[in-house]
Amino acid sequence: MRLPPDLVAGSMLGRTSRFTVDVEVDGKPVRAHVANSGRILELLQPGLRALLRPVEPNGRATAYDLVLVRTAGGWVSADARLPNRLIEEALAAGRLDGFRGYTDAKREARLGGSRIDFLLSGPAGTCFLEAKSVTLVQEGVAFFPDCRTARGARQLRLMAGAACAGRDAAIVFVVQRGDVRALRPWDAADPDFGRALREAAAAGVRVAAYRCDVSPCAVELDGQVPVLL
Repeated sequence: MRLPPDLVAGSMLGRTSRFTVDVEVDGKPVRAHVANSGRILELLQPGLRALLRPVEPNGRATAYDLVLVRTAGGWVSADARLPNRLIEEALAAGRLDGFRGYTDAKREARLGGSRIDFLLSGPAGTCFLEAKSVTLVQEGVAFFPDCRTARGARQLRLMAGAACAGRDAAIVFVVQRGDVRALRPWDAADPDFGRALREAAAAGVRVAAYRCDVSPCAVELDGQVPVLL
């Protein structure tokens, strides 16, 4: 996916609230929206290079969105909304490994009392697919989640029930950076999610992870990495 050409460069100052950060641009602090509910502490360290997207205020408290942050491992996408768009693009182009039998994607599919990101359909039938944005990487291993996610564990248990009933279901972790060789559930941050993920996999839910090629010009899915359960 191409990124806007008018990104603004700055230096990270730090988080100011759950969804805002301050970034120094041309010697002055500006406030930017962070479209990510995770802790993402690894991206918010003062002094890290950041790229912002200017946006029309339209009643917003911020005139920018945080797009990319430069870490020691390279550029990282901070926008947790991006994985869904990357999956849609890859699916439409027939480039989503393991899901080539599905050609259409309906957003926000109902399953039990919750919503799953996609209901895929095509010659292969149908498949519930939940996408998760990942940014935390330590020594080449990506970890998810970086804080408790009761909703994530609940979704996994609903998908496990669907799999037991003969439905196809999958959870896809999109690691929004390139310096990764595997992914693990981070049990230290949320043991219930890790437990639910292993139970879902045992029930037949497909578990996959993709790394991304990230640059100031574009963010693209760049192949699968193993999930270590």
